[in-house]
Amino acid sequence: MNHDEREEALGEERASCPAEGETPWNRVITGEGVRIQTIPIIGQIEGHAVLPPPAKTTKYEHLLPELVLAEESEEVDGVLFLINTVGGDVEAGLAMAEMIAGMTKPTCSLVLGGGHSIGIPLAVAADRAYMAESATMTVHPVRINGLVLGVPQSFEYLTRMQERIEAFILAHSRIAPEVFRRFLTGHSDMATDIGSILSGREAAASGLVDGVASFGQVMAHLKKMAKQKKG
Repeated sequence: MNHDEREEALGEERASCPAEGETPWNRVITGEGVRIQTIPIIGQIEGHAVLPPPAKTTKYEHLLPELVLAEESEEVDGVLFLINTVGGDVEAGLAMAEMIAGMTKPTCSLVLGGGHSIGIPLAVAADRAYMAESATMTVHPVRINGLVLGVPQSFEYLTRMQERIEAFILAHSRIAPEVFRRFLTGHSDMATDIGSILSGREAAASGLVDGVASFGQVMAHLKKMAKQKKG
C-alpha cells in the first residue's frame, strides 16, 4: 500500500468512527414495551495486534465496555448479537464469549453468513443461539502460523487452549462431547486442514445451536424472553 492509499484508508476509518459519546453498536429497538440492543460481531476478531485498515474487524476493547453498558443500562431489556465472523484472535474471542455468557439480561445470537472458528463460542454464549438457513460454522482445532520456537511448550499451550474452548462450547450448548470431537477432527470438508463445515440445520441437529431461524423469529423470541424477565 503506497502513501496515498494509506492516507485514503485512514481517512475512511476516521470518517466511520463514531462521534464522542456514541458507539457503532448502540442501536436500541423499542416496541411492545421492551427495548432490545443489537450488537454486531462481524469480520475478524481483533485482539492485541491491530489488523490492516481495509480489514473488517470487531475489536474486543470496543465490545467489552459495550457489554457492560448493555448489562447496566435501564434502557436495555435484552441484547441481540448478529454474528458474521471468520474468527480471529482466540483469547480475545473467548474473553468476549465469557462476558456474553455472564450477562443477566436476556440474550440471543443469530449467525448470518458465517460463525466460524472462535465465532462458535461467541454464538453459543448467548442464552439462545440460532443460525440462518444459509449460514455455516467451521469447527477446527486451534492453529498457529509462522515460525514456532519451543515446539513442545507451544504444543502444550495450544492443547490447553483447545481444552478451554471445547469446555466452553460444551458447557453452553447441547452437543455431545463425542459429536463435537468428531466434527473437530473431520477430514472430508477441509482441503488442507482438519475440521468440519456445518450448515445451520446440521449445527441445530447436533445441539451446537438451538435452531434455524429468521431475524424476525429470533427478535420475537428475544422480546418474549425480555417480557418474562421484566414480569
